[in-house]
Amino acid sequence: MDGRELVRSMKVFGSVQGLRAVRSAWRRRRTDAWGLPPRGAERARVPGLAVEAEAAPGGGTVRFARSSLRICVSAGGTVFWGWDGAGPLPSYALAGEAPDPDPRASLEPDTDGGWRIVSERVTVTVSRHGAVELRTPGGVLLRRDLPPRWWEPVAGGSAGSVAGDGDAGPVAGDGAGSVADEGAGVVAPGGGRWVQRSEVPADARFFGLGGRSAGPRLRDGSYRLWNTDPKGGFGPGDDPLYLTMPVQFVVSDAGTHLAFHDNTWDGRITLAEGEEGAGSGHDRPGTSEVRMTGGPLRCWVVVGTPARVLHGWAALTGAPALPPSWALGPQHARWGFGSAREVRRVVAGYRERGLPLSAVHLDIDHYDGHRVFTVDRERFPDLPGLAEELREQGVRLVSIVDPAVKAEPGDPVYDGGAAVDAFVKDARGQEVRGVVWPGECAYPDFTDPAVREWWGGLYKERLRQGFAGVWHDMNEPVSFVPFGDPTLPRSARHSLEGRGGDHREAHNVYGLAMARAGYEGLRRLRPDERPFLFSRSGWAGMQRYGGTWSGDVSTGWPGLRASLSLVLGLGLCGVPYSGPDVGGFDGSPSPELFLRWYQLGAWLPLFRTHAAIDAGRREPWEFGPEVLEHARVALAERERMRPYFTTLARLARMTGAPYVRPVWWGNPEDRALRDCEDAFLLGDGLLVAPVLTRGADRRAVRLPRGRWYDTATGQAYEGPGQVLLDAPLSRVPVLARAGAVLPVRGEEDELVLEVWAPAAGRTGGGLVVRDTGDGWEPAMIERYQSRLVDGRVVVERVTDDGVEEAGLPVRVRGL
Repeated sequence: MDGRELVRSMKVFGSVQGLRAVRSAWRRRRTDAWGLPPRGAERARVPGLAVEAEAAPGGGTVRFARSSLRICVSAGGTVFWGWDGAGPLPSYALAGEAPDPDPRASLEPDTDGGWRIVSERVTVTVSRHGAVELRTPGGVLLRRDLPPRWWEPVAGGSAGSVAGDGDAGPVAGDGAGSVADEGAGVVAPGGGRWVQRSEVPADARFFGLGGRSAGPRLRDGSYRLWNTDPKGGFGPGDDPLYLTMPVQFVVSDAGTHLAFHDNTWDGRITLAEGEEGAGSGHDRPGTSEVRMTGGPLRCWVVVGTPARVLHGWAALTGAPALPPSWALGPQHARWGFGSAREVRRVVAGYRERGLPLSAVHLDIDHYDGHRVFTVDRERFPDLPGLAEELREQGVRLVSIVDPAVKAEPGDPVYDGGAAVDAFVKDARGQEVRGVVWPGECAYPDFTDPAVREWWGGLYKERLRQGFAGVWHDMNEPVSFVPFGDPTLPRSARHSLEGRGGDHREAHNVYGLAMARAGYEGLRRLRPDERPFLFSRSGWAGMQRYGGTWSGDVSTGWPGLRASLSLVLGLGLCGVPYSGPDVGGFDGSPSPELFLRWYQLGAWLPLFRTHAAIDAGRREPWEFGPEVLEHARVALAERERMRPYFTTLARLARMTGAPYVRPVWWGNPEDRALRDCEDAFLLGDGLLVAPVLTRGADRRAVRLPRGRWYDTATGQAYEGPGQVLLDAPLSRVPVLARAGAVLPVRGEEDELVLEVWAPAAGRTGGGLVVRDTGDGWEPAMIERYQSRLVDGRVVVERVTDDGVEEAGLPVRVRGL
């Protein structure tokens, strides 16, 4: 740290808070200096040659000279393998027990001394050196994982020696220190540092890895797996961010697959796209190299179409939580409302201008001294009364909840946590302290089931205040520091469900475990209503408890583009409900930028404006009458499409399919679509092409195959191909698939089927799931088909007994 960093910390946090942050950073370093063993000499190890195999249901175990590989194909076609005895459990990602093995799949000898497992959907082969290949039933290669390499501490001997390197086959070099973090110089329990290199077809494209601002297609580069607050606004290229996942979604001509390395430790994934005909006419495969600083080497792979892959992923990691109906409407947040009077003023501004509003979010400024589960009684003297007043107007209140608890005896939350031994401790048994908004804080250990139950009970206070939902912030977790990693010491001890471990293993799942605590607490406290919860940080499986948002995306055109990248990438990792801070978190957007962001947000699952305390306003009327009128149109269309969003939310829970999908979703074999990153499908029926560049009034749109209608003009276009469409300031291009049957809200709030005429000789259709309220009432999927008969569009409901009249008002468009 130099003087400039100290001055910067003072400016950001104030002189007292800045000094606390400096002390916290040095304390963190000292804690890790004596809490973590230093790295000494290490010995590299590779599996060696296969020795024997033992069959088991769905697969079996292959033993090598220096390791063993457990492999199993499930009844649904999902593949698991784990080295060195690693099994599927325990796992924070899985929703329950591992899936049942496929009883028809068995381990059998293959050529060259290897082994193979043949199943209905995938064939797995294991070479005698330990390479694992996945192929389609037709024999086309999807993925090849080369023999891994481990580094383990040795008692004496020289670092870097390799056990059996001569028979290892092709593996990556040791790359010591390649993970640039403060834990690189310490030893993981039991050794554990490892690298796994994989190859995919030369035409493959990579997606996923959680929330990445440079996407959704992930270019060549290194992506860190460590949930991180970027200390301010971010844009494309800033990495890592708040929510990382070792989940790769790979699309190639051979097929689509998802690969998940179930390991919560710090690491990096380095991606390199392949090249066809590279050098002597041979293809250069794409590569993915996973490097982890510790933890098990185990992997899940789900294969199939994109829809089947995410259905399998949801079956493995849990169905997405279903937001209450009101959470699909427009929402407004701000850090710095400051008082109940200001909240009323903003809500009245929406009402007086005839703008719909579903929720208002209160940030940390409504707390008493920034302390969680408190209220500033001077600024919000009757918060329950305010909540009731707003609810009568159809507006809910949503509360921020931070994990850090002010470490002050006499504070009820701190005293309650101390009484149940809830807070994270260091290796000497002392409470770990950090600095966040309230000052010096303690941190609940959400990896302890008893702590989760205690914390979940605290949400009773939020419900008493009238809040209808919560958003979790600062839960990477964050501790303010002017230098180093802004989180807890890596040596901090955690329960990890009773197994015991430290922050190196617990860090990435801290936000996930907090989300579980909040979700389960809300379910216990208010069992008749679905919880509304979204979280800035999380990990694989977080969709079980709610959604997420972009975090502090920078205000600017790059931030607008990053907003779409995050939503698309998270959807492919199984998190369907997300959205950005519309308008950006910091600064003041221009009227044009705000409007284009607003128009994008109106088509995303979480539609919420938000801004920092020192940023410009985000109410639509603050940008002039022209922006207000165009924003009004966007809001009206969002409200008209609410039944469609309700359907997509239900389908996401039932199938795992995200609301927002890449344009290649139904045509992954279309290489041009794989490279399209500035448009998206909303469900199966709509294609949205937001305007992401300044001054644009037209834009190119790449279409999947089939006929598409411009919803503004009714003009029909044929795909695949690229078209140039008008994009005036008043709207963004939205196209409907020919034959699509979309549920929309009619002029009298009735449910209407909007049908876009099918092409001649073709049929279409759509699904409808009706709104059953905010409880747990079951919902049914209604199926409709459309066809062209003598120049007239006929819409029918499809039942188990055949077809019948639609039974709903029908509005035909496109004829």
